[in-house]
Amino acid sequence: RLRPAGAAMGSLGRCLARSLPRGQPGLGPPAPRCCYGSAPAALHERTLLLAKPDALQRRLLGDIIRRFERRGFKLVAMKLLQADRRLVEQHYEQLRLKPFYPALVTYMTSGPVVAMVWEGYNVVRCTRAMVGDSSAVGTIRGDLSVHITRNVVHASDSTETAQREIGCWFRQDELVAWDSGDRDNIYGG
Repeated sequence: RLRPAGAAMGSLGRCLARSLPRGQPGLGPPAPRCCYGSAPAALHERTLLLAKPDALQRRLLGDIIRRFERRGFKLVAMKLLQADRRLVEQHYEQLRLKPFYPALVTYMTSGPVVAMVWEGYNVVRCTRAMVGDSSAVGTIRGDLSVHITRNVVHASDSTETAQREIGCWFRQDELVAWDSGDRDNIYGG
C-alpha cells in the first residue's frame, strides 16, 4: 500500500525535507559534505525552551528533553531556577497589555522552571511544530498539557525572538560549545 509522500517521516525529517533544494535527484554534482563547524548558519540555529512550573510539578521534564534529543537537537544550556518577577516580565514584555498577562506572570513565578537552549538545523521551526498547540496530538502541548493556560512549555517563535529570549535567561558564558559525537551521522560530516 502506498503512503503519501512524507508520511513515514518524523517532524525533523519533514523540516529537513522542506529546507532542501527542489529538483531532480541525481542531476548535477553531489552536494559537498561538510563538517558541523563549517555547516550553514541554520545548523547553528538556537532556540529557547522553557519547561514551565506545571511541567516540573507533573514530572514531565524527562519526556520533554527526550523528544528534543530524539530529533537530533543538541542541548547547549540548561538551568533550574525559581524565576523572579523581573525576569518573567522582561521575557514576556510584548504581552504586558494582554488581559492574561498578570495571571501569566503569577503562574511563571509560582514554582521552578527549567530554561534550556537547544541547537540544530532549523531548530526554531521544528520546535514550533514539536510544541504545537494545546490540542494537536503528537505535540508536547497536545500530549502533555491539561489546559490552555497550563501548556507546560514555552518555545521561541522566531530566530530573532530566540536570541532576545536566550539573552534574558542565560549569559553568553553559560552557553556550552561542544561537539556531538553523532553530528557526522546527522549532518553528513
